[in-house]
Amino acid sequence: EMEGKPTTFRVAMRPGKRRALPNTADGRMDDLIETAKAHIRAKGEHPFRVIKQQFGFQKTRLRGMLKNRCKVNVLAALTNLFMVRHELLCRT
Repeated sequence: EMEGKPTTFRVAMRPGKRRALPNTADGRMDDLIETAKAHIRAKGEHPFRVIKQQFGFQKTRLRGMLKNRCKVNVLAALTNLFMVRHELLCRT
């Protein structure tokens, strides 16, 4: 279904290139697009920060693929709870 269709990647612009954007309508539009990409990336990266910093999952130990997958799944579930802890605690 996807064969033969062009793919466009939405990779973030380098900071120096972003600062050099012209102060025109097109340049401001490009800057808004880059801002949107940064917001989306921040939303996606935050759970990984929680897993690494709050739960200490910095390094993967070679325990076997099944055990690692199980541990990451549990950490992902705990991360979801950790990120909404304030909303959960306020409702009681």
